[in-house]
Amino acid sequence: MLESIRNIFSIPDLRRRVIFTLLLLAVYRVGWQIPNPGISGDALAQFWEAQKGTILGFVDLFSGRNMSKMTIFALGIMPYISASIILQLLQVVWPYLERLSKEGELGRKKITQYTRYGTIVICVIQSTAIAFWLQVQEVGGLRIVPNPGVGFIFLSVLTLTTGTVFVMWLGEQISERGIGNGISLIIFAGIVVNFPQGLQSVLSGLKTGTMTPVRLIFLMVLMLAVIVVIVFVERGQRRIPVSYAKRVVGRKVYGGQSTHLPLRVNTGGVIPIIFAASIITIPATLAQFIKIPFFYQIARQFELGMPLYNLLYIGAIIFFTYFYVSIIFNPSDVADNLRKYGGFIPGIRPGKNTSDFIDSVLSRITLVGAIYLAAVAILPEFLMTGFKVQTLPFVGDFLETNLPRWFTQGLNVEFYFGGTSILIVVGVAMDTMQQIEAQLVMRHYDGFMRRGRLKGRRG
Repeated sequence: MLESIRNIFSIPDLRRRVIFTLLLLAVYRVGWQIPNPGISGDALAQFWEAQKGTILGFVDLFSGRNMSKMTIFALGIMPYISASIILQLLQVVWPYLERLSKEGELGRKKITQYTRYGTIVICVIQSTAIAFWLQVQEVGGLRIVPNPGVGFIFLSVLTLTTGTVFVMWLGEQISERGIGNGISLIIFAGIVVNFPQGLQSVLSGLKTGTMTPVRLIFLMVLMLAVIVVIVFVERGQRRIPVSYAKRVVGRKVYGGQSTHLPLRVNTGGVIPIIFAASIITIPATLAQFIKIPFFYQIARQFELGMPLYNLLYIGAIIFFTYFYVSIIFNPSDVADNLRKYGGFIPGIRPGKNTSDFIDSVLSRITLVGAIYLAAVAILPEFLMTGFKVQTLPFVGDFLETNLPRWFTQGLNVEFYFGGTSILIVVGVAMDTMQQIEAQLVMRHYDGFMRRGRLKGRRG
């Protein structure tokens, strides 16, 4: 590993790319220290303490905790991700965008331009709503915005929108002139920078008595197990054999070789979890603003550990996994492309039969991927709160009495090393290392893996 790192910095072009990436990520982290003007820091900290488990807390995760500190990068990269997802969905229902997506590099550039415009529109809408919303918030008698008014709204919209556009530009520059996917690395940096704080919180439990050495060892082993499972599944593929018929063009013979069509187990990535969490946390978020007892009781069923919350969360992840995969992968297009270039799956007729076969294989492995995503997403919540089976009708008391305490009440720890965070971190790390591996091998250097090629999620 040390020799591989030394090789990275011995290649001038690769060294420039790595240093450029690190410098831009450092610039991004500098923005984390610049607060949005006109906001009381003490009142804001108390307010965000009450937002755990809501959609605001989930958005704060993807902003690198910039939202809870209300910095100039408070919106983070989420508006860009939202605009990208919206454009992907529109490609299915809008023929114009569908044609653009098939026009190669020119079409992709046009879609990227529309994504940027959509990001600005989303930023203006979100920053305006946040500014109006912050003006009316009070915590413990303290107003979050001491001097509300049109001036604060205008300044907030300008600052937050400009901050997100700048972060989007940083991500694009990293992708173009650095190493790895810039947008993913920005999310990666925002999550990783909070790991030391999470580790400190876990270790401080040893002093207060809330964390025992045995429990700490269990958490560390579990963390390593989660990483191993994520790496294993993210690299998992179902390879469908594909053969190409021989074609004679002039004096040359083309085709005749055999290859494979790789279908990833987790084709949807982390997007299904984002969709599911955004939907399932809406009741808890609305309960912060709608002061109606009946609605508050309903919202309580969507708290962490509640059976209804767990059931709907898992169901939503499975649903959105299939939904998103159906958008980004079209078996009919794959079958048509295979037939166009003389390819076929042995034993399967070209055309509709090939499309149906690919669709059936994809449906089966997508179910495995969906269950895997649901397990990874629900793990940290289970460790923190357990499954509150006592709220179930009829059988609640029986289950509460006969099930282990750790199952019904959890370990009461903040598990920062699981769930969506570590799924993003491990996935982005694999993709970035795969690109570095390709650069090293291309220049006749040994890669990170001596005995086998490192394959990322796209490999």
